[in-house]
Amino acid sequence: MNVLSEKTLTGTFFDNYKPRSDLPAVVEKYMTKELELEKFIAHEVSFPEINKAFEYMLKGDGLRCIICMNA
Repeated sequence: MNVLSEKTLTGTFFDNYKPRSDLPAVVEKYMTKELELEKFIAHEVSFPEINKAFEYMLKGDGLRCIICMNA
């Protein structure tokens, strides 16, 4: 799966979620545009700006923030 190369799913809030069996279905839905993940993302910040993500969270302005860790 190219989508998951060099990525690690370390945890989830949902006890019944099984990454090995459930994640391929989620990826398929995303690829076929059945699942629009972009609308769930409030902000996107780079790793050096990680404190901004915490500020957004503390203000209640962005509970779902993507932190980009570019090499």
